[in-house]
Amino acid sequence: MLNQIGDLAAPHSPHILQRMMPLLPSYGDLSQTDTFTLLVNDVCRLVELNPVPWEGVNLDTKEVISLCRERSLVAIFASVYDIMAQTWGAQQWCCKSLANVYYLPEITAYLENAKFIYLYRDGRDVAVSFKKAVVGEKHFYHIAQEWAKAQGLALQMRSRLSPERFFSISYETLISSPETTLQDLCNFLGVHYTPEILDFHQSQEASNAATSSSLWSNVTQPVIKQNTKKFLQEATDEEILIFELVAGDVLDALGYERVGILKGKEIKFSSSAIAKFNAINQSLKAEARQTMDPEDLKRRDRQATLLKEIKARQTVVA
Repeated sequence: MLNQIGDLAAPHSPHILQRMMPLLPSYGDLSQTDTFTLLVNDVCRLVELNPVPWEGVNLDTKEVISLCRERSLVAIFASVYDIMAQTWGAQQWCCKSLANVYYLPEITAYLENAKFIYLYRDGRDVAVSFKKAVVGEKHFYHIAQEWAKAQGLALQMRSRLSPERFFSISYETLISSPETTLQDLCNFLGVHYTPEILDFHQSQEASNAATSSSLWSNVTQPVIKQNTKKFLQEATDEEILIFELVAGDVLDALGYERVGILKGKEIKFSSSAIAKFNAINQSLKAEARQTMDPEDLKRRDRQATLLKEIKARQTVVA
């Protein structure tokens, strides 16, 4: 939907900050030209290996460096997106990586006027989807932990930023009233709303994403207005209970009703229960990888291989 807005470029994310921030300490002093150039080269390669290509975007190392106002990973991230937006003739860009929530201090420090869109969904439905997805955690205990942590960081940021910079959208409201919700979002972004935004499923970007992975197959379909409360039919009572024991307070904060455990009646999991959850989670993740489409796996492995190369290179240097 965002990528359908004429003045906004919102491509599939290569997850620059998520992939590269953990590796950053191993690069050393970024004030050294050679070191910073190496990092820029690696980021450009990461983008080029994205499972959903950025059509027509050619990243030149010197151009990326020239657009950086400082020598930092966030500066490279912003420069890469600036080049993408310019190539596509857009005035603004949006990075849709959910992992950006973990790097909000770095992002806000460099992009002082950045706006944030917080799209949240009932975590129990999120868990149902991730359990079937080809990537991510698979046990409700682990999905609940990740979901609660991310929402907590987003809610902290919402409490600190003005409504002019932080826009909250519930998934449930978006799919039940897409036109009204998107009109409000466009007002927030300062862009013109057009009905064509709802034609996202017919776009080339949607087609590229859907053919790249089963994870994004639904983007070639119109809004599925009844795609809520799936957990009531597809999750077991135990799974719902586990999720609410882990993340019930966050469900409460976002206005979602509990069905498994009342507030104040929570119990803690034993170490043996958590060990069991860990074993099941690892087994389910291995099964998911085995059932992944070979071409999908190949596309994902290109970025993974690059990251392994970077780690190996840094180990040798160290």
